[in-house]
Amino acid sequence: MPDAEHNAPPSAMRAFDFPSRTRVVFGAGSVAQVGELARELDARHVLLVTDAGIVAAGHAGRVQKNLEAAGLRVSVFDHAKENPTTKCVDDCVVVAKTAGVDAIIGLGGGSSMDTAKGCNFILTNGGRMADYWGVGKATKPMLPFIAIPTTAGTGSECQSAALIADEQTHQKMACLDAKCAARIALLDPALTLSQPPRVTACTGIDALAHAVETAVTTKRTALSQKLSAEAFQLCLAALPEVLRNSADLDARGRMQLGAALAGAAIENSMLGAAHAAANPLTAHFGMVHGHAVGLILPHVVRFNEQDPAVCALYAGLAEAAGLVTPGTTDRDALGLLVTRLEEVLALTGLPTTLSASGVKREALASLAAEAAKQWTAGFNPRPVAKEDFVRLYEAAFA
Repeated sequence: MPDAEHNAPPSAMRAFDFPSRTRVVFGAGSVAQVGELARELDARHVLLVTDAGIVAAGHAGRVQKNLEAAGLRVSVFDHAKENPTTKCVDDCVVVAKTAGVDAIIGLGGGSSMDTAKGCNFILTNGGRMADYWGVGKATKPMLPFIAIPTTAGTGSECQSAALIADEQTHQKMACLDAKCAARIALLDPALTLSQPPRVTACTGIDALAHAVETAVTTKRTALSQKLSAEAFQLCLAALPEVLRNSADLDARGRMQLGAALAGAAIENSMLGAAHAAANPLTAHFGMVHGHAVGLILPHVVRFNEQDPAVCALYAGLAEAAGLVTPGTTDRDALGLLVTRLEEVLALTGLPTTLSASGVKREALASLAAEAAKQWTAGFNPRPVAKEDFVRLYEAAFA
């Protein structure tokens, strides 16, 4: 069971350590500053890590030209893949070593940024990704890293972790080290305008889930809860607006900032059972991560409500977002929160059940066994075992 400190009411102050290591530059058109910002980090030869979609959208070319106009040499690795694997990282390292770069830029979604971070680990510290699975395994400094998200979802730009899957086993390895955090996170909402609707939906749901899960984990702090609440308010209001009008740059800006704040909340709080349940769904049934998390999240919230202190935390989120009126009980507030999460998922047009997503009922037990072994399961505010994950999957199945 969570200890007394973690069951303290939302108003209780807890100790925290919040090293401000990432400078956040935000605003439409701010990507034009990338050359100047890279020069401020004393970069001379930059590795630009991105993917084919970002190249096709023209973003990679514009960033490269801006860097070159600032007098920098640029080498490009444009083969980042969704849910990057150890092979993807190794291929990136080959390009980086051959070029002899002294700084790295990750341009794209979380996959591009994770690939860039993974490359940075191996390029500077040697070995393979499995050597850095865990916390603080790197012993040498890493190259300066600039993160430029083109989505509003993962919050990777504000996290000191690379999430890389083993090429053979598909096991996701969370490699956390303060040295791999971005020196600069460059948030330009105009870059998100080129996202396909499905990407907008999945990444937006992911950001919303980050805000909800970080608010209640056993690692939560007073600071992380403030970040979670602000991220939740921004994303809950902005995501439906973006889904209705993809050209709404103001709403996209609020989504991107909310996603970054939720990423900072993860850095100070971790995630829970919804993310633990989502990873096997992605590995075995190809469900997009954000969709999988968003689909299972309402059921996890209901699972956690049996802890009164956690129920109060969820109620606080609902109140902060204006979902409840004065005098609403915590359980009723939690119910309104769950309803709104389900409504937003429905707005995306994504399937709202596991059966409609192509998941087979006979696979639920094996999925649950994997989910119980996921790292984030250990931070869920209510202990969650294999049997609990079976029930969560069953609840989400149809």
